[in-house]
Amino acid sequence: MGEQEKIRVLSVDDHPLLSEGIATIINSQPDMELISQASSGTEAIQRYREHQPDVTLMDLRLPDLSGIDAMIAIRTEFPEARIIMLTTFEGDVEIHRALQAGARAYLLKNMPPSEIVDVIRQVRAGKKRVPPEIAAQLAEHMGDDELTAREVEVLRKVAGGNRNRDIADLLFISEETVKVHVKHIMDKLGAKDRTQAIAIAVRRGIIEL
Repeated sequence: MGEQEKIRVLSVDDHPLLSEGIATIINSQPDMELISQASSGTEAIQRYREHQPDVTLMDLRLPDLSGIDAMIAIRTEFPEARIIMLTTFEGDVEIHRALQAGARAYLLKNMPPSEIVDVIRQVRAGKKRVPPEIAAQLAEHMGDDELTAREVEVLRKVAGGNRNRDIADLLFISEETVKVHVKHIMDKLGAKDRTQAIAIAVRRGIIEL
């Protein structure tokens, strides 16, 4: 296969071990080559501009921007960019955000290498890929009411160990309003108490601790 036809891949990950693993997997494929690597969102945008790869593997958690924000920045400049989100994390809210922002596929880092390279080929061919376990996660919460921006804000403050009175002061609202928000949050997340609400929100990628 000529150099021209190889799938040119950019890999974005801030874990040296994982970057090395991905490089080895890609370079061992006869039809692929790793043309560049980046370890932050800002660097990813730069490298993309320089190389304009066929497919980009983007880690969701980067030290500066989130992988989703880096992807949005790249796709604003290069709408045709084919980006695969790669993560250890299965929170449905983040998956949803990534797909809405234009990710072509979503991969978990614990997938077998053969599956990862398959997905790269499919995305290069213009297809989209979401693994069954992630699709199930998304489907499970499809009909759920999403938390409003204000509810997410309140939940972050709850997760920060603040009591209702503190939250009221911080957000310039009444304690009564905070209680109403907390009740809505628990209803929407199906949580019994605050601790469970935080655990569910973290698992689903609504907030980060």
